[in-house]
Amino acid sequence: MLRFLVRRVFGALVILLIISAVTFWLFYAIPRDPATMSCGKNCTPDMLAQVRHNLGIDHPVPVQYWYWIKGIFVGRSYGDFGDCSAPCLGYSFANREPVLGTIMDRLPLTLSLALGSAVVFLIFGIGAGMIAAVKQGKWQDKLASSASLVASSLQIYFIGYIAMYFLVAKLDILDNPSYTPLTENPAAWASGLLLPWLVLALIWTANYTRMTRSQLVETLSEDYVRTARAKGLSAANVFFRFAWRGAMGPIVTIFGIDLATLIGGAMITEYTFSLQGVGRLAVDSVEKSDLPMLMGVTLLSAGAIVVFNIIVDAVYGLIDPRIRLA
Repeated sequence: MLRFLVRRVFGALVILLIISAVTFWLFYAIPRDPATMSCGKNCTPDMLAQVRHNLGIDHPVPVQYWYWIKGIFVGRSYGDFGDCSAPCLGYSFANREPVLGTIMDRLPLTLSLALGSAVVFLIFGIGAGMIAAVKQGKWQDKLASSASLVASSLQIYFIGYIAMYFLVAKLDILDNPSYTPLTENPAAWASGLLLPWLVLALIWTANYTRMTRSQLVETLSEDYVRTARAKGLSAANVFFRFAWRGAMGPIVTIFGIDLATLIGGAMITEYTFSLQGVGRLAVDSVEKSDLPMLMGVTLLSAGAIVVFNIIVDAVYGLIDPRIRLA
């Protein structure tokens, strides 16, 4: 297990390095000068040169990338902007704020949105999939399959606006989406994010219903499950001890990727509900050609996916007894 984790961590660092390099180089294909945007309207040539120097973009691209990587480990000085201690992701071209601090300010909202919706769609998705698999061919199975097919075809920006119109504006059942820190007011935190949770859960529940049903139907036909039945074990014992554990492996793998994607920034969801999270920050950084902010969000998203993949692989053997990590 230790050797496996060491290999995966090393591979993760290589992947993150490649992603950061590709993102850095692609940014310079955009025909915009970030120094001009940061300098302001009454910018003189001398002021523009000073801004380029402070931002560190007066060097060749490979040198800039090296300084950026170096700043993550040992920090970096940005002239008039100030010093940036490690881990330093630079200063925003748009607002001259530290990138890491801005991301940390937005991350609690995105975490709340991702984890809250994950709890809802896991409970309802896996539950509905289990019922559909056990009642295969019956009306419960047909209802769950039909509902999941319809829900999976919906889009967040479509169902989100409809839900806000009816549940918030017309019926006044739910609060308008907003974010209050959990530590300040747990009730306001939950009520402000309830509508985004439900909308996200509606779409993701459909996917997990279909996956759970498919995996369970396949696992219930395996030889080792039939053998357990032949030995006289109860239906519940066979289902939860053998079939359920065998079917959950692929679902947990997909869940790790999905949760990492949500944490990396649910861009459409945050934009639809006007929530200022990491996803909205990514959109703004692209529109403003804000390289340091874009690099920071990209690393966060890629890092979340890589870390969750390692975690999923590590626990895979605990879920499915047929698998052991070398």
